[in-house]
Amino acid sequence: MDLLAEILVASLIVLGGGFALIGSWALARLPSLMTRLHGPTKATTLGVGSCLVASMIYFPSQGGTWSAHELLITLFLFITAPVSANMIAKAHLHRQRHRMETDPEDEILDGMPDQRGRAPWATFGNEDASRP
Repeated sequence: MDLLAEILVASLIVLGGGFALIGSWALARLPSLMTRLHGPTKATTLGVGSCLVASMIYFPSQGGTWSAHELLITLFLFITAPVSANMIAKAHLHRQRHRMETDPEDEILDGMPDQRGRAPWATFGNEDASRP
């Protein structure tokens, strides 16, 4: 393996490990659910993604064949992590709105901000039509 590939693979692995460590720490230490979402969806996703990209570079440079598995895993991870975080955040906002759960760290206790003539929040739009 040439020196450039070794440096690139090593730096991507160290970068990925750093992002994964920061994301895991954020998940464990941040105070509320809404702030905890950022750890796994942003930092950890970048960490795992950079380790997978390092794997995509390492194996062909060692004389092996190129495989699309790592690329597909990375794309799947980058697509599904924000979508799942959005669904968790919407569920949390609905729980806050119906007072099933209150967390002063979220600062959503008084309801959503005023929209001042704009369309309603996508999460809370057209609620009157869904009530019997």
